[in-house]
Amino acid sequence: MTDYIVRATAANAQIRAFACTTRETVEEARRRHETTPVATAALGRLMSGALMMGVSMKGEKDILTLQIQADGPLRGLTVTADSLGHVKGYVGDPYVDLPLNARGKLDVSRAVGKGILNVIKDLGMKEPYNGQIELVSGEIGEDLTYYFAASEQIPSSVGLGVLVDRDYTVAQAGGFIVQLMPFASEEVIGQLEQNVQRVSSVTALLNQGMTPEDLLRYVLEGFDVEFTDTIPASFSCDCSRGKTDKVLISVGRKELQEMIDEGEPVEIKCHFCNTAYEYTPDELRKLLRQAK
Repeated sequence: MTDYIVRATAANAQIRAFACTTRETVEEARRRHETTPVATAALGRLMSGALMMGVSMKGEKDILTLQIQADGPLRGLTVTADSLGHVKGYVGDPYVDLPLNARGKLDVSRAVGKGILNVIKDLGMKEPYNGQIELVSGEIGEDLTYYFAASEQIPSSVGLGVLVDRDYTVAQAGGFIVQLMPFASEEVIGQLEQNVQRVSSVTALLNQGMTPEDLLRYVLEGFDVEFTDTIPASFSCDCSRGKTDKVLISVGRKELQEMIDEGEPVEIKCHFCNTAYEYTPDELRKLLRQAK
């Protein structure tokens, strides 16, 4: 198991925490979407955050969607995760290329821009839960930290990182989420704040060889840490030809007939995984007979 998420509690359950390593998952997304380094970093951070948030849901069919709508050159990001460690996602423009920021790092904040973060949880109820905040920085980790405080009233610290190699492949990716429970003591709160402040770079810690367990032991130093679960993580898309059949049928008879009249194959691509499904005119005629 290369990519995985751990779940833990600390300080007699006054703290709950998650950590993950996601290098292969983010690399799979990079390969499928051919993202530039800054797009890889932004997408990888959001995917890592979504994975940890996803496994906190209880139902096997529960779905979490994180959607960033912003004015940066990435033209937004969308990521979907479930409670079983599966994630998929895409950026509006995967080919964005920006100079490094003043600290010599990938300028994710500028690439994302100003806008909003939507958090949608489909928990099998009549209506999905929908929380929305304004982005505070576009760095994604800070934005998710603010989301937890503003929308869920959970004091949290979210650290996310993606290290991209010179050949554009993903060298490291992962992160952590630590959260204080309502009954946390002032002593626990103060100690955790001090611990979090010393974490300057998630990817630097991962590059030292730290595992998700090591990350949490580092962030929660001084507390008793109990690991409660380990969940494999992977890029996974549930698109299929059958689903694209339904999409084409839904466009209506007129539009389908126009595609047929052009006499050329039609290609439908999945936004999330970039898989292409090609339809010949004859195949479109079969779908036309099913359309209203």
